[in-house]
Amino acid sequence: MQGPKLSLNFLFCSSILLLTGVQIVYASYDHHSSRIHHGPKNLFVFGDSYADTGNARNPDASSWMEPYGMTFPGKPSGRFSDGRVFTDFLAQSLGLKSPLPYIRRRHRSNHWKYGMNFAYGGTGVFDTDVSYPNMTKQIDMFQELLSQSIFTPQDLRHSLAHVSLVGNDYSYYLANGGSVEEVQKFIPQVINQLVLNLQRIYNLGVKKISVTTLQPLGCLPRTTYPTLYQECNTIFNKASKFHNVLLQEAVSKLNNVTNNSALSPFVTIDFYQAFSSVIHPPKVEQRNPKFKNPLAPCCMGKNSTYYCGSTDARGKKMYTICSNPNSYFFWDSAHPTQAGWEVLSRSLQPTLQKLRY
Repeated sequence: MQGPKLSLNFLFCSSILLLTGVQIVYASYDHHSSRIHHGPKNLFVFGDSYADTGNARNPDASSWMEPYGMTFPGKPSGRFSDGRVFTDFLAQSLGLKSPLPYIRRRHRSNHWKYGMNFAYGGTGVFDTDVSYPNMTKQIDMFQELLSQSIFTPQDLRHSLAHVSLVGNDYSYYLANGGSVEEVQKFIPQVINQLVLNLQRIYNLGVKKISVTTLQPLGCLPRTTYPTLYQECNTIFNKASKFHNVLLQEAVSKLNNVTNNSALSPFVTIDFYQAFSSVIHPPKVEQRNPKFKNPLAPCCMGKNSTYYCGSTDARGKKMYTICSNPNSYFFWDSAHPTQAGWEVLSRSLQPTLQKLRY
């Protein structure tokens, strides 16, 4: 997801370890298989703004505008949040540093050893904007990097590829004449292309691959603002659920046809359930919620023409911002705050542990 181009209305589009750069390799014990699981050696990231840590650098990218990055690192860093995004928390949970964005590969080659992030905010499996590389092109970049023999086949076999797909194909489709009813027919096309991308990454040598399910698109602030951030849109959520059913079926088939099917090389990260657990928390948590209204964004444009981070011709800020991003789940019209991602990552820990070898 991404916020910079409103005409397309893209959906996509705290830790000491990250601050100090200390790398700790964690190991966990599986009592069922009597195996010790170690974190992957490298992390390679593909997808959109939920995973982008600085690649979408162009004049329109809101992720490079204030107040993005105000919580971490204190200034805009290309992340579509006030601070860290899911990639950062995923890397941390695996005992890795967040991998280097692809656009910085020539300047900090000593950080290549942690993997690389190819994700660009606003992209999908198909073209959503000519200036952004879709997922196929991102994998082309990865393959070109492998041709330089920076990562050995052994490195790849003990690495993780994370694939983020959170809705840009659908928002682009709707913004260019498609109807909500027709989206149902478009979803299988998106899933089919996504499967081809997952297979290609696997065939390039990465033997553990995670892929996100769609979050409840009907609960994003840009969808809930007509109800003053009180109700989710059930039609969009049904579309998310249909996408996720097809994705889960496809991942099961992929695991069944691989030679290492017992190890489940392909793992889904259930964003739909994780987001829903925050938006509709259990009754016991409703008594003292971390987020007062989880549907409301911290940062928003002053009217429908503007978005978080935008200014007018005179440089005047045309957005409002909350006093404490830590008390909000959503940062802007589509992306969680750092606090939101932290809560989501904690709830996803059982799945993230499956990404170890």
